[in-house]
Amino acid sequence: MLTITKPSDNRVDIELRGSLDADMMRKGLEDLLSMSEGVTNGTMLYTIPEFALPTLEALGVELTMLPKMFGLLGKYDKCAVLTDAGWIRTAAEVEGALMPGLTIKAFPLDGTAAAEAWLAA
Repeated sequence: MLTITKPSDNRVDIELRGSLDADMMRKGLEDLLSMSEGVTNGTMLYTIPEFALPTLEALGVELTMLPKMFGLLGKYDKCAVLTDAGWIRTAAEVEGALMPGLTIKAFPLDGTAAAEAWLAA
């Protein structure tokens, strides 16, 4: 399941739980694109309580939407990732180091307060 919400004008929250099929991936990415319209200097809270690899079809959907997803890079300044999977936290911070203009910081799943404080700072 990929759930996207917009708690404020310049913030989106993403929750990824379990494996995604093509329909879930398409809807989630379309929601993210739609909710990102008009966002400037935005923040993102990405929560991953349980991770499973998406289906091959879901990865195909993601690849076809990749050009549109690159358009989001200039809209967000910070992304906090909440997960207990250490390898995902490491991968998220490496990804942040490779993306100009976007700072990604990872926190354990029970670090919501710290992540919220970092996003607000």
